[in-house]
Amino acid sequence: MRVKWYLFCTFFAISFLHHAQEADSLVLNFKEYLGYVKKYHPIVKQAQLNIGIGQAELMRSRGGFDPKIEVDYERKKFTGIDYWDRLNATFKIPTWYGIELKANFEQNEGDFINPDESVPADGLYSAGISVSLARGSWINERMATLRKAKFFREQTKADRDVLVNQTLFNASLAYFDWLQAYRESQIYGDFLNNARIRFQGIKQSALVGDIAAIDTVEAKIAVQNRALGLEQAKVKLMKSALELSNFLWLGDNLPVEIQPTMVPDLYVEADIDATLEIQGKPLDSFTLQNHPKLRSLDLKIDGLHVERRLKANKLLPRIDLEYNFLTETPDQIGTFETQEYKGGINFYFPLFLRKERGDLKLAKFKLQEARFEYDNAQLEIRNKVLAIYRELESFETQNGLIAEVVNNYRRLLNAEERKFSFGESSLFLINSRESKLIDSELKQNALQNRFFTTKAMLFRSLAVNPKNL
Repeated sequence: MRVKWYLFCTFFAISFLHHAQEADSLVLNFKEYLGYVKKYHPIVKQAQLNIGIGQAELMRSRGGFDPKIEVDYERKKFTGIDYWDRLNATFKIPTWYGIELKANFEQNEGDFINPDESVPADGLYSAGISVSLARGSWINERMATLRKAKFFREQTKADRDVLVNQTLFNASLAYFDWLQAYRESQIYGDFLNNARIRFQGIKQSALVGDIAAIDTVEAKIAVQNRALGLEQAKVKLMKSALELSNFLWLGDNLPVEIQPTMVPDLYVEADIDATLEIQGKPLDSFTLQNHPKLRSLDLKIDGLHVERRLKANKLLPRIDLEYNFLTETPDQIGTFETQEYKGGINFYFPLFLRKERGDLKLAKFKLQEARFEYDNAQLEIRNKVLAIYRELESFETQNGLIAEVVNNYRRLLNAEERKFSFGESSLFLINSRESKLIDSELKQNALQNRFFTTKAMLFRSLAVNPKNL
């Protein structure tokens, strides 16, 4: 009776201490953790910068259509002779389809200017238009650059979602590994407490002569084995906590390290689907059209289409036409007459077109390569998602089976302990049953980690960018 009372008191004290330690711990919620990752992690911030880069590229490409003012002035005076004094100011407005509007003022004076540069004393004004026919009419460098910049801007948004998703996926795996290591340390800690209680009970029984003294050695070995397992689990927990700390940042790029008093949420399973926003996504509702990676590849293909059209357009001859009305008095509309003008035509066409034909072939190959990449990515994503859904269904069955295995091993251990209290069993059998129970609980813990990891893989395969974090 004294032994049983001692065991009861020891067990109560250890259990109270264990719960008191848990009460002093701070739980890091899975959703809260991913919220910090999405808001402060440098890679996520880098992904946001890509959108700014896309906006800047679009702004730069639109600069090709900005109005321009050009002023050329030169003067030469030597040994008292005014050789020339030339002023040429032009205002240009580039527009779509290779059309450019121009306004010009020209004033030339001096003793040695060319005859064709002679203009009225108050200068000569002109207003006109230049048009590119054939090459550059339906598409040109400015138009192609602007269109590709628009596609690139949308592509950066899709790439941002993929990069954020990958970062949150890696962060989720770190959290699940931390949770597994913490549970493993709990398992060894609980069984170490049991082994110590059993050792104290065996020791007391040996002192009163109820059992042989050699049994205390076996009980002591069990305590040492459990202590060894716990120490190894603590090292694993420390390493996983440091891995988790790689994803924890605060404002101003301040890294945060997990403290020993912080613990994971043991009931995270109920929150994973909602946090990763994969809840309510059955297999029959899965569509590929909105997948960020495929959207990015599709926009890349659109940009290559524009590039191919531009290269094909360069197979045409370049014909540039220009016509300008001339007048001395631009403030009088009636002075712009068709018989007073300055115009011209420029024709350019390579005879063999080897450079242009080579560029077009390269553009076609790049476009075909991008299409192959899109088709391959589409198939890979579809098959990966299908496989993950099937794997998750299997994990539901496996979790049920391993729970039954753990429960049965626990029943066997309890039965063996009862038999031992009646003198019908041995400490060796109890330790053997307990080792089997430990192995099964560790296997259950590892299986649960794989289950959570598979959910995270579904999250990555769907490339979800959670909106509620």
